[in-house]
Amino acid sequence: MLLALDVGNTQIYGGVFREDKLLAKFRCTSRSATPDEFGTFFKSVLRENGVEPKDITEVGICSVVPDLSYTLHRTSLKYFGLEPFLLQGGIKTGLNIKYKNPLEVGADRIANAIAASELFPAKDLVIVDLGTATTFCAVSKKKEYLGGVIMPGLRISMEALASRTAKLPRVEIAKPGELVGKTTIDSIQSGLYYSSLLAIKGISAKIKSDYFTEDALVIGTGGFSKLFEDAGVFDRVIPDLVLLGIAAALRLNKERSNK
Repeated sequence: MLLALDVGNTQIYGGVFREDKLLAKFRCTSRSATPDEFGTFFKSVLRENGVEPKDITEVGICSVVPDLSYTLHRTSLKYFGLEPFLLQGGIKTGLNIKYKNPLEVGADRIANAIAASELFPAKDLVIVDLGTATTFCAVSKKKEYLGGVIMPGLRISMEALASRTAKLPRVEIAKPGELVGKTTIDSIQSGLYYSSLLAIKGISAKIKSDYFTEDALVIGTGGFSKLFEDAGVFDRVIPDLVLLGIAAALRLNKERSNK
């Protein structure tokens, strides 16, 4: 069984796979913790989901937080006795990465591209990941990673408003009841939601018109993707795309090492 960890700036999103089936999922806050704290948590959450820690035979890590990568590497060695697979530069991806410096592409974006290319072969893809940052990735039907767009995510935008103004509060990030808010909270929620919605719609359309055709699929993923599931901007919403990408990348690299 595979323990896959998507390590973001705000949360660690974990999943357990038996072969290609995702059996369980969990989240915890990305924070400075010791290997013992992470190890105790992982063993506990595995058991809560009906998985015995001793049944974990592989650990895969996709991280955009270098300090946590090191800590989780030590956690895997101590608590599972396993050298973890790190999704990073130099691994086999099955993609032709067109970035000027391929090592600059975030591990989470690569994982998304690997998984989406497997799920939708021979399709041009626009992958929109709504996490701490909102990222757009353009992947051609030839499995070329063409590049992308990065903008502040919903939570960053909300925190910036609250920290840089005297009277605007932090709010729950939610779909507003109507466009024009009748309270300050309603107005902030509307601004956050509709600025992201129109950015998703506009940037996705621009990528399609400049690089692909209208047949390109727009895929939503990340923690806030469900917020826009019924907004008509995504052809598919796949919140677990990074976890699927970790599993696919590990499989690709096992095949390479066995040859």
